[in-house]
Amino acid sequence: AIIVVKQLFGGIGRNIVNPALAARAFMFSWPALMTGFVSPDGVTSATPLAAMHQSQLPAASLWDMFSGNIGGCIGETSAVLLLIGFAYLLFRRVITPRIPVAFLATVAVLALLFPRDNDPLTWCAAQLCSGGVMLGAIFMATDYVTSPVTHLGQIVFGIGCGALTILIRYFGGYPEGVSYAILVMNCCVVLLDRIGRPKKFGAPKKEVAAK
Repeated sequence: AIIVVKQLFGGIGRNIVNPALAARAFMFSWPALMTGFVSPDGVTSATPLAAMHQSQLPAASLWDMFSGNIGGCIGETSAVLLLIGFAYLLFRRVITPRIPVAFLATVAVLALLFPRDNDPLTWCAAQLCSGGVMLGAIFMATDYVTSPVTHLGQIVFGIGCGALTILIRYFGGYPEGVSYAILVMNCCVVLLDRIGRPKKFGAPKKEVAAK
């Protein structure tokens, strides 16, 4: 991640995609090793996301998924702790809510409108509380270097991440889509930065149009 994704592109502040997500995507070249999780009771079992990939509601309860009493990648299993971290980052003004809220809202709306089970609300909640949606929306998509700087661009970026996440989860060969969704949208940041760019106060109309 540091050598290939960051340094070869010019170092800190010049990488075009999130280095951590690029490394994670590379590691999925070995899917069997990357998807064998052990549940808290010490038993290797399918994750809730794997069950939903088969169009089934997970055996784990919503509370287990919300609290983190499930198997999964480190840092992504407890939705409640991730939300606490989200609140802390907002309080310290480290991030703004635009990207995370747009990301999570898009996932929620699409899961609610296109459920693969007879219980749309439970399906929607399970999509939000499983996999890396919370971790990606709060801590990965908000990376300063690889996310848009304009307010409207950030909202479009979050919507794109959420939509791609659902598309990959529903139609992809791998149950999770967060990493790839953010990486794809990282590549679109240079275009999204042109959306909502403020006009210079007092600038001539020709100069504004040219820029």
